[in-house]
Amino acid sequence: MAPQGKSAQGDLDTLIGRLKDGESSAFDEFVERFGQRLLRFGERMCGNVEDAREVLQDTLLKTYESIGNLKHPNAFRTWLYRIASNACLMRRRKSRYLHEEVPLEEALPPAAPEESAHLPWEALPERVLLNKELRGALEDAISDLPSSSRLVLLLRDVEGLTTEETARALDLNRDVVKMRLYRARGRVRNALETYMSRSGAASPP
Repeated sequence: MAPQGKSAQGDLDTLIGRLKDGESSAFDEFVERFGQRLLRFGERMCGNVEDAREVLQDTLLKTYESIGNLKHPNAFRTWLYRIASNACLMRRRKSRYLHEEVPLEEALPPAAPEESAHLPWEALPERVLLNKELRGALEDAISDLPSSSRLVLLLRDVEGLTTEETARALDLNRDVVKMRLYRARGRVRNALETYMSRSGAASPP
């Protein structure tokens, strides 16, 4: 039996091939497989459902139009999130919900871009999932990040892309991704610690 990861990649490769061949059923399967995840990504990035739906539609259209240009199927996820990220940024520039953002450099002191400073995803999974208020505080902290930092955080910590994949998706230097990720994690962690301190909950380790 083939490992699950190889089987999943094989299924994706087959789907990509069918998309390139223009099969309408393949596009339906693509939407079913990635649509909800892309919509959630758009909601977290844009801050509202209406813009997220527009981002989803733009991403689906661009994917359909450009799938023939994808030369390496194993790079599909990076390629897809590059399209979605660009759609998010374009939508935010046009959106009436856009607000002035404070650069992270003004909000946080300089720090070394170490990747070990993770948010408490692993430490607090059960509480985050079961505590609606804590989950809301986490979503609020993410939405308060500048868009450039939020993109890095969402791609790395929510969508599960590697640092290299995130750098390619956003066309950034790897060290820039690491720095933005480190500071974004720190800012979100501080927001969660403030929330838990006010609510009487224990701080994340």
